[in-house]
Amino acid sequence: MNDRTFQTSTTLADETATAHLMADLALLVRPGNVITLSGELGAGKTAAARALIRHLAGDPALEAPSPTFTLAQSYELDAFPVLHADLYRVNDPTELEELGLAPLPEDALVLLEWPERAPQALPEDRIDIHFSQQSALGPTSRFAVITGFGAAAAAVERLELLRRFLAAAGYSDAERQHMAGDASTRSYARLVRDGTPEILMNFPPRVDRHLIYNGKSYLEVAHLADELKPFVAIGQELHRRGFSVPAIHHTDLDTGFLICEDLGADGVVEGPPPAPMVDRYQTSIDVLVTLHQQQLPTTLKVAGGSDYAMPSFDVAAMLVEVGLLLDWYLPDRGVPVDATMRTEFDALWRDLLAPVLQAPATWVLRDFHSPNLIWRAARAGIAKVGIIDFQDAVLGPSAYDVVSLAQDARVDIPEAVEIALLSRYVQGRRSKDPDFDASGFAATYAIVSAQRNTRLLGVFSRLNRRDGKPHYLRHQPRIWRYLSRSLTHPALATIAAWYKAHLQPPSA
Repeated sequence: MNDRTFQTSTTLADETATAHLMADLALLVRPGNVITLSGELGAGKTAAARALIRHLAGDPALEAPSPTFTLAQSYELDAFPVLHADLYRVNDPTELEELGLAPLPEDALVLLEWPERAPQALPEDRIDIHFSQQSALGPTSRFAVITGFGAAAAAVERLELLRRFLAAAGYSDAERQHMAGDASTRSYARLVRDGTPEILMNFPPRVDRHLIYNGKSYLEVAHLADELKPFVAIGQELHRRGFSVPAIHHTDLDTGFLICEDLGADGVVEGPPPAPMVDRYQTSIDVLVTLHQQQLPTTLKVAGGSDYAMPSFDVAAMLVEVGLLLDWYLPDRGVPVDATMRTEFDALWRDLLAPVLQAPATWVLRDFHSPNLIWRAARAGIAKVGIIDFQDAVLGPSAYDVVSLAQDARVDIPEAVEIALLSRYVQGRRSKDPDFDASGFAATYAIVSAQRNTRLLGVFSRLNRRDGKPHYLRHQPRIWRYLSRSLTHPALATIAAWYKAHLQPPSA
């Protein structure tokens, strides 16, 4: 039982200030969280709930009526479902079951007005916000006391840190706009001040207590960033070398908050369905050519922090990634996984990866694909491609990022386009290095393609099963097609036979 509590308070001058508070809180909550809203009639409970719902919907004009008469109102938002309930007229605990509030749904953010009317419905882990009028400060002024109980205490503590950060950076009054998140624990909002948009990143320090590989967490073994420092260190170095990454304006490395340049929303795909804009993918390949032709540092200076040492994409990291196939993908399809299967799978991959890891290493940005690439039409050359995700960069084979782009996990890349992108990369490397080994690169490309796509099959199954994000499953058939292409390379004959014997394709 977690009986921790954390409380903070703030004066809200008007409904805009209330909307800012709720938008800040929206950055920190997830489905399954419960927020109660209490206070006398007219204290601003419904206005606060409406502000949060509108922020998550990305629609400031969304009709979000008080549920006083309907008792409960549901919203199927892109971010996640929200249930807004008013318990004022609840007189009997059985009514909660009829409203779908006993038990409270775990797949939605729940907003409860008048929680004191049904204390038995309140979970131990929750956020309470009590509003009171402050007539001495003006007719629209309110005072809010926010208390986090149990596991939710951390979110309220982080809310206080966030609001301190925004105040210190001069953004307390900035307009907040919701931004879609990604597969990580990070969250984002667009801040607009004096007509200029910037990006707020919430990067809470991550602790993965699920020990799955030789007593270490997946984050540790796979060398995934667990704090903000890698993003700052790598971003500053890329910016110094002329790559289009967001300029960092304000940062707090200790708490994991950052405000940076907004590169916009013009991407490298068009649709629906999403399809590659070939000229933009070609320029993106040129970015990789330019990056991989450079001698890149392995230790980076970080203003306000200790040096950052770039980790190596070693065999342990690559093996724990492909192991997700056994941990999540195969069990999803009812395939039993025993120790013998794991041992055989591990041995095949060790042999396959040995030559890859002996090749000269460069920076591997790791997720160099369409969701993380922004088109900057006003810039020239490779600066046209903005890069927004690079905190997980490692030292490894140059082919990895080429795979990320030419076998885009979110977009169908026709095989002819993939081959053309590979040819462009090889030609670009040979323009500066006539001895660049094209056949060796092709073999490495096939191997890391199989490694990456094996990982993605497992990751998308995990996102569905563990994290409640089923929409990632729609990418699995595409990943399977990419994997099937790569397994035809002669260098992968042994692992291809294993896959043929044990793998079932995902449903289309």
